[in-house]
Amino acid sequence: MIEIVTGRRFWVWLTVFGLIGFCAFSGLRIYSQFTEPYRGYVGEERFVDITPGSGAVTIARQLIATGIVRDRWVFRYAAWKTKSASRLQAGEYKFDSPMTAVQVLEKIMRGRVHLRTITFPEGLTLAQMAEIFGASDFGTHEEFYASAQNSELVAHFDKEATDLEGYLFPDTYALPRNVTADQLVSAMVASFEQKFDDELRGESQARGFTLREVVTLASIIERETARADEWTVVSGVFTNRLELGMLLQSDPTVIYALQLAGLYKGNLTRANLRFDSSYNTYLYAGLPSGPIAAPGLDALKAAVRPDDVQYLYFVSRNDGSHVFATSLREHNRNVREYQVRYFQQRRSSRK
Repeated sequence: MIEIVTGRRFWVWLTVFGLIGFCAFSGLRIYSQFTEPYRGYVGEERFVDITPGSGAVTIARQLIATGIVRDRWVFRYAAWKTKSASRLQAGEYKFDSPMTAVQVLEKIMRGRVHLRTITFPEGLTLAQMAEIFGASDFGTHEEFYASAQNSELVAHFDKEATDLEGYLFPDTYALPRNVTADQLVSAMVASFEQKFDDELRGESQARGFTLREVVTLASIIERETARADEWTVVSGVFTNRLELGMLLQSDPTVIYALQLAGLYKGNLTRANLRFDSSYNTYLYAGLPSGPIAAPGLDALKAAVRPDDVQYLYFVSRNDGSHVFATSLREHNRNVREYQVRYFQQRRSSRK
């Protein structure tokens, strides 16, 4: 009888220990699922776009379906651990490495959204910037161009502005995918105000220029030559002509006037130089009525800090550089050398 009882106890204790071991093993396995980094998708990366107003259940389904989180139990544990169920932020998130569920939810809770870049080179017009925006994933050409008409954004420093030409600072911007054209345009104006700082504003006032005049001059300098090492010299030429009351006679201002009217065909003709516009510096003395493009910081500085030169003229060498002259006679000689003869030789070589 004693042996039977002892045998029963043995099997009871064996069962108990077995259950304890099984529970311990299962617990460790479940815990490891909670704490081990997980990657359930194929490929280098996955994007998850969480829309505004999405609840924890919806977000859990997205993360599980895309292989970011293992299952709903792991998600629930991570949500409890981080206390983040009601604090998950909308946006596009990029995942490209194994992560624990806690790390995933912390990333979303802190709003570490994936940023995409868009680049606006220096010297572009509003229309050209709109084309770049329209070719991106952010929105349409029409949305950007409409936002760029909001002159109220610069009214506190340029009451004459009718749009934002010249005031959208050219740069590379890192943005969330759902950014609007209005938000980007506001950021570009803010960047301009930051770059055109108190020092530059003070120097502009000392030279007797308004901010609008500086930006207008800088935009012409930017469009006249792509060579940054020539900007301060070109600025010196235009400054001299302005002081003497001479016409600036800048081709880019005429091109801009024609573009606004939808008349530019890609080549500037003698007839074009007589096109009546406040931007045509062949007809009207002084600066045109506003900026003709978005100048970069170096062009803005060049407008405020021109070289002290005696030059009044310059002409292209047709290699990206320019030759400068102090007299009309010298300038005409340069025109014959670098323009007339150059194109004569090109025509001869084609025959």
